[in-house]
Amino acid sequence: MRKIIMVMALMITAGIVIPSPVFSQSRRTLVIKLASLIPENSPWGAALNRIAAEWSRITNGEIELRIYHNGVVGTEGDCVRKLKSNQIQAAILTSFGISVITPEIMTLSAPFFIKNDAELDTVLAALKPELQKKMESSGFYPIAWAKSGWARIFSKVPVVIPPDLKRLKLGSPEEMPTLAQAFKAMGYQMVPVGVDLLVSLNANKIEAAYQSPIAAASTQLFGIAQNMTAMNIAPIMGGIIFNRIAWRAIPEKYKPDLIKVVEGVEKDITRSMAALENDAIRTMVSYGLTINQVNPEQEKLWYTEVEKAMPSLVGSTFDRNLYTQINAILKQYRDTH
Repeated sequence: MRKIIMVMALMITAGIVIPSPVFSQSRRTLVIKLASLIPENSPWGAALNRIAAEWSRITNGEIELRIYHNGVVGTEGDCVRKLKSNQIQAAILTSFGISVITPEIMTLSAPFFIKNDAELDTVLAALKPELQKKMESSGFYPIAWAKSGWARIFSKVPVVIPPDLKRLKLGSPEEMPTLAQAFKAMGYQMVPVGVDLLVSLNANKIEAAYQSPIAAASTQLFGIAQNMTAMNIAPIMGGIIFNRIAWRAIPEKYKPDLIKVVEGVEKDITRSMAALENDAIRTMVSYGLTINQVNPEQEKLWYTEVEKAMPSLVGSTFDRNLYTQINAILKQYRDTH
């Protein structure tokens, strides 16, 4: 995807081909090429630079994490293809890119299913090991997971209840096809818009879109779609994904310390992204964005819409087994909170 939804800029992709050897020709250094669509001056960019420096220190320079920031390697789809061919050995992927490798992951992003950060934390704590195993069985190794905000509805006119949105042409970004399928099943007017929501809004091709506040702020989408519904639609995850070749090439003696560095950075990323999202919303409000609040009765209408559609989506769009597990975890959590 050309606009990564958890960061602050519209990326330019260049399709650069990077040499494939994992080991340096000049010395016995393990060179791991990591692609990131994220700007270097973002929380993720800073975190990657910190990981690279710490890994070099811990291994006395035996491992070089060579980072290609700013989307120069290509889209998320490009990154997945190059991971498989070992042109790159690692990449930052969102839940949408990860779902290309492990489709079940998108069950986490079923609309209006997981409602807030506390619920997401509870689900991840229970299911993270299983999700990791699913990725490993596909030939990839996730070394970090971090929350990267929430998708929200941005619209030209206020949207508070489902009928408000059903009257509008809803843009379907190419990087979120699973959400598009879910909204279509619920009876919304879905309009495919490729990668540029702003152009489609300007041309009146669409009247609403779902997007992260960070991306909406960075692309100035809110200048046209000046309303944001307060409800969270779906969580957006980010991860550092290695291919099997690179992960197996790292000496086992280093892995515990390397993972410990990543775990510390992972927590910092989650905090930084939450702060960045809040800052983005405050900035947009200062420039005229209206946040349309939703009361408990109105919230229930959205959840009822999803409950009606889910039987047709589970087993096709969303993985049945993972959906059942998440549903049980959420029920237990909600019964006790």
